[in-house]
Amino acid sequence: MSSEDFSDRISEWHPSRDLRLLVGGTDHFWLNKRISDILGSVALLPTLGALALLLLVLNLRLNPGPLFFYQHRMGRFGKRFVAIKFRTMLPEAPGKQVKRGYRDPLEHHRITPFGRFLRQTRIDELPQIINVLRGEMSLIGPRPDYYDHALEYLEAIPEYRARHAIRPGISGLAQVTLGYAIGLDQTRAKAHADLTYIRNACLWLDIKIFWLTLVTVTLRRGI
Repeated sequence: MSSEDFSDRISEWHPSRDLRLLVGGTDHFWLNKRISDILGSVALLPTLGALALLLLVLNLRLNPGPLFFYQHRMGRFGKRFVAIKFRTMLPEAPGKQVKRGYRDPLEHHRITPFGRFLRQTRIDELPQIINVLRGEMSLIGPRPDYYDHALEYLEAIPEYRARHAIRPGISGLAQVTLGYAIGLDQTRAKAHADLTYIRNACLWLDIKIFWLTLVTVTLRRGI
């Protein structure tokens, strides 16, 4: 499916109809969640700024290249947006674009030693608070996939589309319980976990995911 084909079908995916059918939680919960997203992200801005300055210095020796990595991801209702991360892989060679297929394993050989530390501690995800403030993401929700891969998953996994009924998150239930998903089978399991979150969304579930995220960061279980 091309991005143009999917964009043409977004109009069929109307929030007033589909969200009422797919999404749990009260209107009060979702309003408070958005307010918490904004306040939490604003509170993290000084940390992001300090880390960015520190990494600018450390990267000169440990991870030479651009500070940030930008990638098109699929967001709420299938909308394309640009996710921001601290770069953890070797930069692409001039004139050469590295593109991993949706069935291919993660390119571990391109992850620098320092980048691996950033991924294990999830520090690389912190710049996405900018995406949260833009209204493209939430602190907690289904993790957004690379846009081109998401188009393939939409064709192959029927339940995958429903996970885009809410804003994607920096951390989510599938991420903290299943880890990094590779290929169709693992992505299908991820979609089921995301739908469990969407249908049962509540403050307690967000607190549980936040706690499991802290455990992942502390034990360096990220990938």
